[in-house]
Amino acid sequence: MGRYVKGSEALTRRMKAMPQAVLEALNPALARSAQEIAADARSLAETSRSTGALIASIDATAPGETTPAYASDGGRRTAGDGEAFVTAGEPGARHGHLVEFGTDARQHKDGTSTGTMAAEPFLLPAWRLNMNRVKARLRRVIRAEVRKAAK
Repeated sequence: MGRYVKGSEALTRRMKAMPQAVLEALNPALARSAQEIAADARSLAETSRSTGALIASIDATAPGETTPAYASDGGRRTAGDGEAFVTAGEPGARHGHLVEFGTDARQHKDGTSTGTMAAEPFLLPAWRLNMNRVKARLRRVIRAEVRKAAK
């Protein structure tokens, strides 16, 4: 047997609607955060600059937008509600993973070696630089939406 609380029906409706309201409120915060991370990734990738194509290919994808071709798993991906992506890659710059993680020496069929390339990470450090600020921003948005729903 539950107790009836005046206004509980309205609160129940608000609580059911809250997840969508939270996602809608989070989307601008996620887009802003992705832009900040992408900007830091571009700055960090400067150490590996050769042609600048990799740096120019670093892009932020906001919720509802689609990543550039060649940026994620070789194709396009659309960010859903509550998602944002920072990607690197385009037809002329498909070597972001090699810069981020480095390479080992490999032997060609003719016996020559490719040599090695030291890792020069730019995406993961960009995330680490922004992680606490992004988490705090998202917590603020969620708290504000919960307070709105509880009123």
